Parts: sequence; structure tokens; C-alpha cells
Amino acid sequence: MKRRHFLRTSLSLALGTPLIAAIKQSNLDAAAAVLSKAASAGQIHSASLYVRHEDDVFARSFGAANSVDDIFLLASISKPISAAAVMSLYDRENFRLDDLVKKFIPEFTDDGRDKITIQHLLTHVSGLPDQLPQNAKLRARHAKLSEFVDGAIRTPLLFVPGSRYSYSSMAILLATEVAQRISGMPFSKLLDETVFNPLKMKHSALGLGRFKLHDLTRCQVENAAPESGAGDRSTKSWDWNSEYWRKLGVPWGGAHGSATDVARFLNEFLRPSGKSLKPETARLMVTNHNEQGIRPRGLGFDIGTRSGSPRCSEKTFGHTGSTGTLCWADPATDTICVVLTTLPARAVTPHPRNVASERVAESIDSR
Repeated sequence: MKRRHFLRTSLSLALGTPLIAAIKQSNLDAAAAVLSKAASAGQIHSASLYVRHEDDVFARSFGAANSVDDIFLLASISKPISAAAVMSLYDRENFRLDDLVKKFIPEFTDDGRDKITIQHLLTHVSGLPDQLPQNAKLRARHAKLSEFVDGAIRTPLLFVPGSRYSYSSMAILLATEVAQRISGMPFSKLLDETVFNPLKMKHSALGLGRFKLHDLTRCQVENAAPESGAGDRSTKSWDWNSEYWRKLGVPWGGAHGSATDVARFLNEFLRPSGKSLKPETARLMVTNHNEQGIRPRGLGFDIGTRSGSPRCSEKTFGHTGSTGTLCWADPATDTICVVLTTLPARAVTPHPRNVASERVAESIDSR
């Protein structure tokens, strides 16, 4: 572990809140110890932990990470961030959640597609698959993002829209394609203008943005997700660390950010300020939109205890990422937890990010 600190970070400063003694450092040391041990053993190359409870902040970095401002590939934490940019157009009354996708993507028809709404896309009940059948081939030949969009428009549905839950990266991709067509600008620019810049997320970008490849923390790829090549050497030109993937900026998993920035993002939904979205829209995004019997989902967000820890409340919202990332916010305790690591989520069970998250929830719950 290169750096251990208990401090008031930039988020706390930005909010104008003093660091007081309400969080006892020993309460969260158990969470930090999990990541410290994993880093010392070489299991995790780099990690960051950021916890904010009420106005108190606990932040540490581990392994090769120099600070909580180090930039990680966020993987699927990109989804709620991208959804927020989409919802900025909802704020402008450019669409309604019950609008059919074909209203904005006319070629999205047949095979039941003409019944899919924007809400279906954002809550993972559209029937679209997670990844395209030709995902590996597209990545291997360094396809443009537009080719993934074309594939998502034509790919067969898995079930009748709205009938059940099935996690879908392609649904998020098409939601952002709708936003791109409405706004008339590249989605990465819309994201900068509506999320990253208003929230002062200075260490974040969809794709490389203004950063260089060497500015970013490298992922561990052994035992990585199948869609990323699973660590096979033959996929080196398109895996998580490749220049191709880091530049592509896929809205379902290609955002980069720091632990501090992810906390800034979550804070906008925990304590809506109106800087990025209207407060009522922010609250709408962390409210369940799926019918009873279908897994609860907000708009881009997972919600409920499974999005954080069994000790969190049902009001908790957040997301995880296959690169080894995790974040959640619990309105019941006014707590934010961000754990960014370089160890793939499927590499080990239990994953250190999950154990650390549980320790954080225990420390808040026990007081």
C-alpha cells in the first residue's frame, strides 16, 4: 500500500463541509485492511477506497495507486453515468420514458422491437441481449461504435419486451444512440456537458477524452470477463488495456474515472443539487420502475440491498463493474461507498471489493 490517509477530500471541500470525528478511523480500518492485504499479496495491483458518511470522508489508495484520484476503467459503472446524460434530455422534454424507441430510431422494427420503450432500455427489460453474438469479431477487427449500434438494432430479442429482467449492455447502447440522435452531438460530448463538467468530475471521461493511455490505471486481465477476451493473449489488441478499447468509449462500460469522481456522481443522486439533472429527475433515476416480480431497477442504476450490501437499506442504489469496481449510496444512512480495483470481478469469490464494501456497511450500521 503506497498511501494511507484519513482526510477531507475534494468532494468534502466542494460541499463546504468540515471533517469531524463522527467516523472513527478504526471502524473503517477493517475495510481498508481487506484491500491492503490483497495489494500486499499481489492479488490486486491497484485499488482505491472512498467512503463518505454524512459530512465525513475516509479515503485510501492501495498497491500501485498513488491516490484516490487515480483513474480506473469503471466498466459497468458507466451505465448509470451514461443514463444520467440520457436523462438530461428528459429534463429538456425531448422524450418521455414511455416513448417507443422506434420514434427516434425508425429502423428499430420487427421481431417485437416496435414495442420497446426507452424505459425498457434503461431498466433491462427490453429483451435485448447483454452482448452481441459477434462481439468478439467486432472487437478483433477494431470496429467502430456505430457498428455495435447497427448490430444492436438488428439482433434478435430474447423475450417479449417488459416481461422479465435480463441485464443488457446493448439496451444501454441504444438508449445512448437515442440521446445522440436527439441532441445531434457525439454522446461523449453530451456526457461531458451534462454530467462530467457540471459535477466537476475532472478525472473522468468516456473513452480517453483528454487523457493519455499512460494516465490510466491498467486492468488485470487474467480471468477477465469473456466479452473482454478473458485474458487470452490473442485478444491483447482489443482487451481492456488495449488502446482500441480505451479509446472506443462504449457507453455500457468504457467510462474512466476516479473514486472521488464516482463519489461526486453518486452524491448528485443522494443529495440532488440540480447541477446535472433536475432534483426530481435524479430521484426518478433511483426509483424502481420494474413491475412486481421483476428484479427492481432504477434508470441505469441497480437498487436495493443487492446494489450495496445486505446491511444496506432497500433505498440503496449503485452499480458494479466487471473490471473489479463497485459503488453504492444509501439514503437511509447518508453514506457513499466507492471501491475501485484492477482485479476482474470474476477472478475470485468473494472478491475483495465486496468484502471491503460489506465492512463499510457494517461500520455504518453498527453505530
